[in-house]
Amino acid sequence: MNDVHFFFQAGEWIGTAAFAVSGAMVAVDKDNDIFGVIFLAVVTALGGGTIRDIIIGHLPPRMFSNFHYVLLATICALAVFVLARIFKQKFVEKEAFIEQVNNVFDAIGLGVFAVSGARIGMEAGFAQNVFLVTFLGMTTAVGGGMLRDMLIQEMPFVLKKHIYAVAAIAGALSYALLARAGAATTAAYAVGCMVTTGMRILATIYRWNLPHALRK
Repeated sequence: MNDVHFFFQAGEWIGTAAFAVSGAMVAVDKDNDIFGVIFLAVVTALGGGTIRDIIIGHLPPRMFSNFHYVLLATICALAVFVLARIFKQKFVEKEAFIEQVNNVFDAIGLGVFAVSGARIGMEAGFAQNVFLVTFLGMTTAVGGGMLRDMLIQEMPFVLKKHIYAVAAIAGALSYALLARAGAATTAAYAVGCMVTTGMRILATIYRWNLPHALRK
């Protein structure tokens, strides 16, 4: 395994773990049982990539041909479930802090998968179609969270609060443009991740939101 491939692999592991933890924490907060926590963690972590693979015709989707990602998401979900079960009272008392931690994991996962989705789109032969590549990056980043929110019967977070999909678009587009301009692959990857993750964290801190028609 060469250094660049390992770099990308490590990034996808980090993104999978981050999104799995984020999905599991939401599931615990919604009082799901252990299967529900695992299922929602896997959906959050791998749902966006599955949608992306279907769009580009990569069948079966990667989550079904590489069980390591599902296993990693499951382990992360079990860890969150066990910790929440052991420290029930503290988990409830520290809900605001836990939400802040969850936002950090979510931002990291968003950044990694926005760029990873764009990279996979380019490697699949669509490097000249920047619009498609950017869309694939956004879909990879936000698709799992949207599926999770629909499963728990909530309006998808991406459609109502903070700079979320826009951050994913910015990171995916940054990576695509830098890669096409001939920048070093790892540098383009790192910049794209930082753009998305940075925008997401700043949007949470400063409560940036896109305009709403009926909101002042």
